[in-house]
Amino acid sequence: MVGIEGALPDFDALWDYDDPAATELHFRELLVQAERSGNTGYYAQLLTQLARAQGLQQRFAEAHVTLDQAAALLSSLPTVAQLRYLLERGRVFNSAGMPDTARPLFDAAWQLAQTLGDDGYAVDAAHMLAIVAPPAEKLAWEQQALALAERSAQPRARKWRASLYNNMGWSYHEQGQHAQALTLFEQALAARVEAGNAHDIHVARWCVARELRALGRYADALAVQQQLADALAQRGAHDGYVEEELGENLLALGREAEAQPYFARAYQALAQDAWLVDHEPERLARLQHLAM
Repeated sequence: MVGIEGALPDFDALWDYDDPAATELHFRELLVQAERSGNTGYYAQLLTQLARAQGLQQRFAEAHVTLDQAAALLSSLPTVAQLRYLLERGRVFNSAGMPDTARPLFDAAWQLAQTLGDDGYAVDAAHMLAIVAPPAEKLAWEQQALALAERSAQPRARKWRASLYNNMGWSYHEQGQHAQALTLFEQALAARVEAGNAHDIHVARWCVARELRALGRYADALAVQQQLADALAQRGAHDGYVEEELGENLLALGREAEAQPYFARAYQALAQDAWLVDHEPERLARLQHLAM
């Protein structure tokens, strides 16, 4: 790996956002080397990412302790370390259900990133501001983040485009503007295909199909979800969200008997999702009812 600070490893390349526990282990393996290197900026940035991995595991108190360690170094550090500290402190607060506490940190990161001319971190800050913003401001922040990502020549900023298309697609979906949402989900899919990550492409295709269902294009949506299910089956895998959509589209097409086993499998899988249990109990109750 090419180091972000000379010969030291590029810890950002070690990120696996689907497995924050494994990522934390990788970061911990680097801590002693980073501290001994005397490169305080590298060490502080590594601490911010360790805190992020802890936060993604909902170990918020530990994440704040790790960020306190980074904060103790900031007065003598390059501003990029300060910028990453602001972003990660804000993310931990937001993940802990404290968006109002997180918002000024993201705003400070947004301002600092623009001062530094670092489009990648500026887009990151703007996208986080969209997440914590009141509903009336959410889409405006997403549009600002996307505009910067699209016009920037910096690769790290441009990598944000797919995520931003996706986020804006859901914003339009929630507003009932399904044609606009479909366009954005299709743009997200194109960007995911360009990047080549199979899991991300799967999710992007699911989003396109979900919006086709919202538009009443049930047969088209069913065809895409069936393709996703077939691809998973070839690997001996399944996806409760795909099963749910297969059931919903079959139900909308008047094929209730065919839909029932898909709802049953969807409920069995999605009832294990702690987020859905906490935030969408009505959705799970509906699946359980339709599975009977």
